[in-house]
Amino acid sequence: MHKIIIALSLISLLFVPQVSLAQDSAKSAILVVSFGTSVPEARHAIDNLVNTARKAFPDSEVRLAFTSNIIRRKIVRESGDIIPNPVQALAQLNDEGFSDVIVMPTHMIPGEEYDEIADVVDAFGSLSGKYGFKSLTLGTPLLYGVYDCEGLADVLINRFKAQLANKDTAIVLMGHGTPEHFANALYSQLQLALDTKAYGRFFIGTVEAAPKIEDVIAKLKRHPKVKKLVLSPLMIVAGDHAHNDLAGEDDPESWLNVLKSAGYKNISTYLVGLGDDENIARKFESKIRELMD
Repeated sequence: MHKIIIALSLISLLFVPQVSLAQDSAKSAILVVSFGTSVPEARHAIDNLVNTARKAFPDSEVRLAFTSNIIRRKIVRESGDIIPNPVQALAQLNDEGFSDVIVMPTHMIPGEEYDEIADVVDAFGSLSGKYGFKSLTLGTPLLYGVYDCEGLADVLINRFKAQLANKDTAIVLMGHGTPEHFANALYSQLQLALDTKAYGRFFIGTVEAAPKIEDVIAKLKRHPKVKKLVLSPLMIVAGDHAHNDLAGEDDPESWLNVLKSAGYKNISTYLVGLGDDENIARKFESKIRELMD
């Protein structure tokens, strides 16, 4: 296993520019890991979290990695920017002499993507000596339990305070979802928290798992007082899913058009990623600080 990890690390360095064999003066680093986005205007949400970490922890080197190879290659083709994957980024940090590293995901739930990041961290963590880190720690995603769901519910209620002032308005949130994975249940836990704090005002569905848009509509129908809908992504970035699957006007299968077909004519959109919300940024910082402490 160690030989495989070392081989992968060395190979990955071939694709990471400006590798230095010199010992870096900074000993600690934070690696922010995102799925990524190829939508330029959505990138700000990720950058906001990276910049939050840089401001909060000025003594640590803060870097970014994307897990999606498709997005990474698309960015290279379109802009020439090279964003490493987690293996490449950790290999470079090791090569530059960083000894204490926190890997902080921007993911919503600990689903399949998070499991893959955990595998990478476990692999590098199994190394010792000059090929290993003194400490390598993996942070938790935004939703990692009941406490996180309660906190995010408060953030969402504050986020849509103006829209919720109208009693006939409900917020429909689109999460990504992860099929056949226990972590998907966190969406239901978040829904429970929202129902407790703001009953009948929030309705959560997912693109790839449950609850689906049909489940959202069935639940909406049980609240006949709802006449207006606000569609928004329950995702760190408002990328392709938000602009197409959620709000695509030309896509008959978009949530926007499906909801119109279900009889909801007064629909607006709020296509801003959660990563742009300063309350989310503070939660992101707090999760890193807990690991620091």
